Amino acid sequence: MLKLIFVCLGNICRSPMAEYICRARLEEAGLSGRVSVSSAGTSGEEEGNPVYPPARAELSAMGISCAGKRARRFTVRDYRENDYILAMERRNVADILRITGGDPDKKVFRLLDFTRSPRDIADPWYTGDFVRTRLDLEEGIAALLERLRGEWRI
Repeated sequence: MLKLIFVCLGNICRSPMAEYICRARLEEAGLSGRVSVSSAGTSGEEEGNPVYPPARAELSAMGISCAGKRARRFTVRDYRENDYILAMERRNVADILRITGGDPDKKVFRLLDFTRSPRDIADPWYTGDFVRTRLDLEEGIAALLERLRGEWRI
């Protein structure tokens, strides 16, 4: 089974939104049994907290529930156990590399690196723009799934 993990700073906004949007897209495509999806944060400051209410509301507006999701911290074990580590921004990539000591298996990417317009996904905790975050996540996930269809034949 192919394993993906989405990573942001606190695991209460961008990465859980990405996790649940990706799960929904995989289910729609009949691929949920072939790909495992999770999320984590590089900081422990939100550990144990639920998805931030505006992020949860954005998912709910899409008909997606993230009930029961609690923030957790990214670990070296996550690096070992996942095929793709998908960061939201450069800062997250730097933090992942600090936590893991490097990326010898070349599996750390920014999610939007798979799109025609590689860039960071702004943190809606600071911008307040959860719609923009959702649109960026949907763009990145669509591009990622297209790549996986070719590379992994999912």
